[in-house]
Amino acid sequence: MPAADPRLPLFLGLMSGTSADGIDAALVQFPTEGGCRFVHGHTFGWPPALRAELVALGQGREPTSLDALGQLDARVGIAFAEAANGLLAQAGVDRAQVRAIGSHGQTIRHRPAAEPAFTWQLGDASRIAELTGIATVADFRRRDVAAGGQGAPLMPAFHLAMLGSGDEDRAVLNLGGIANLSLIARDGSLRGFDTGPANALLDGWCQRHLGTPFDADGAFAAGGRVDAALLARLLAEPWFALPPPKSTGREQFHLDWVQARLDEPALAPADVQATLLELTAATVADALLAHLPGVKRLLVCGGGVRNPPLLRRIGARLPGVAVVSSAEHGLDPDFMEAMGFAWLARETLAGRPGNLPAVTGARGPRILGAIHPA
Repeated sequence: MPAADPRLPLFLGLMSGTSADGIDAALVQFPTEGGCRFVHGHTFGWPPALRAELVALGQGREPTSLDALGQLDARVGIAFAEAANGLLAQAGVDRAQVRAIGSHGQTIRHRPAAEPAFTWQLGDASRIAELTGIATVADFRRRDVAAGGQGAPLMPAFHLAMLGSGDEDRAVLNLGGIANLSLIARDGSLRGFDTGPANALLDGWCQRHLGTPFDADGAFAAGGRVDAALLARLLAEPWFALPPPKSTGREQFHLDWVQARLDEPALAPADVQATLLELTAATVADALLAHLPGVKRLLVCGGGVRNPPLLRRIGARLPGVAVVSSAEHGLDPDFMEAMGFAWLARETLAGRPGNLPAVTGARGPRILGAIHPA
């Protein structure tokens, strides 16, 4: 990993996504000439019992009590703080060099269509600031929702800043628990939205049938065959037909949603996994062809970049489009979102808006997040 430039401040991003498979921590710098210098990164696993609680809440289970929810918020904040401190220790960096932490938190509810709309991320940022001694910016999504937006996705602004090109249209695909696209036209205009489930369903089905938290190299799916009837029932979900701006989460796409569409109990688990993989590929490709049909380059990041069968199926549905890792353009695919929240923290401290109304549907640009001083 490149050494930090002593002339530049450091920012630390913390991210745990829909799959809740770990806390991604990234230490970065932003050179004055542009771009993002990746200094160090690591993924810290959740304690299994804590992860199980977070996944259950994300799928709609009600908390047992307000006391339990309050304690969970504190425990998640402690886990994020421990990840930040662990990353600094690994990198050998003095915390005094870090200007701020940008913490996404852990989403337990995302209801942009409710009345009133809301989104909720756990992870007490005051505790992160207290335990790290570093100013912490958090709670990025709620201001956009308050302004009438979806609160998601927030990464397109970062993608535009880091990956926009005046020479070609580009799309950036994040394959996290949920898949989302940033569509960057060569004229600098941008659209972005969630396309549907990705790792959340694949990981959940794998955990249920193999007892492992994810499908390593997509081997489970590769051993199955796509069931056309099941795929058609999954694709009939009305959410897929909604126009952007739109966002979703585990509360919409979870294993009970899959189970309700399985009318063939004898279907082999590997065939269901193969069909769920094809669902992700189909919804990504359909969205890209509908909203940026002339694109020739798709830059992929997130955990799904390590699933070769998934990338092959996306490529097969997008003839003439180069499907490549964001690493080919200098951004580590495993830490893209953590880097993005470090960048959002910088934007907040500088008093600059972090949302893009064309993406989220908000009434206008807004400075995102709350600042918790060191």
